[in-house]
Amino acid sequence: MILVTGATGFVGRQVVRALAEKGAKLRAVVRPCRIGSLSAEGGAITEVVTTDDLFSENDERLREICEGIDTIVHLAWYAEPGKYLQSGRNMDCLAGTLALARAAVATGVRRFVGTGTCFEYDVDACVLSVDTPLKPATPYAAAKAAAYLALSRWLPVQGVEFAWCRLFYLYGEGEDERRLVAYIRSRLSRGEVAELTSGNQIRDFLDVREAGRRIAGVALGERQGAVNICSGVPVTVRQLAERIADEYGRRDLLAFGARPENVMDPPCVVGKRNDSEG
Repeated sequence: MILVTGATGFVGRQVVRALAEKGAKLRAVVRPCRIGSLSAEGGAITEVVTTDDLFSENDERLREICEGIDTIVHLAWYAEPGKYLQSGRNMDCLAGTLALARAAVATGVRRFVGTGTCFEYDVDACVLSVDTPLKPATPYAAAKAAAYLALSRWLPVQGVEFAWCRLFYLYGEGEDERRLVAYIRSRLSRGEVAELTSGNQIRDFLDVREAGRRIAGVALGERQGAVNICSGVPVTVRQLAERIADEYGRRDLLAFGARPENVMDPPCVVGKRNDSEG
C-alpha cells in the first residue's frame, strides 16, 4: 500500500496515474473539497483519507494515516503561484513534513519519497546535479532544503529508505493559468497577446506527465537520496514560447520585452539527470 499526499494536485494526479498503471494500491490524502477529483484515477485508490490541513494534524492522527503503509510519496505543500515562494506557510509545511516522517517511523513505513525543488541548489552553477551545493534563496526553497537535510540524515538511521525528487520547470495537464506555459496557451487560444520578458532565460522544461512517471519509478524502485526530475535539455523561454505559438500559427501574438526582467530571476537553470530511466 502506497500513501500519496497531495494526490489531486498538479503533480500528484500524474503520480497517482503512473502508480495505477504499475498496479499499485493507493491510500490518497486529500482535502474534502477535492474528493471528486479522484474519480478519474480508476480503481488504484482503494482508500481515501480526508483532512482540511495535513500539516496541522497531530501525531496520533498522522500515525493513523500512516498505519499499514509500505511507502509514502509526499507531494503535499503550499504552492499557490505568485505567493508560495515567500509565504510563511512554508514553515508550516516543513514542520508538518517532519511530523509525517516521525509518524512513518512510528508505524514501520519502509520507504519515504519526498519532493523538493531545483531552487534548493546554488543556481549560479547553471547546470545543476545532485552534487551541486545547496543555496536556497527563498523561504520556499529553504524549507524544502531543510526537510531534505533533516530527513536524509534521520530516516536511514531509523531503518527507513529515503529518496528526494527535486522538480525543475514542469508544465502540462492541470497547470494553473498563472504559470508560463498555461498562460501562453490561454492567451493564444483566445487570439490575445501574450506579454513576456525578453525570453532569453535558459530553463529545463518537463511535461508533468513524464515527471509523474519518474516519481512513481522512484517510489517503486530502490534509489535513495536526491534525484533530479528534469529533462536535462536547455531551452530558452523564447524557444518554448515560439514552439507553442507555432501550434496556433500565431507567433505575432508573442510580445517579447513587454514585461520587465526580474532581476532575481537566474539566467540559467538546467538539470543534470542522475536516474537510469529512459
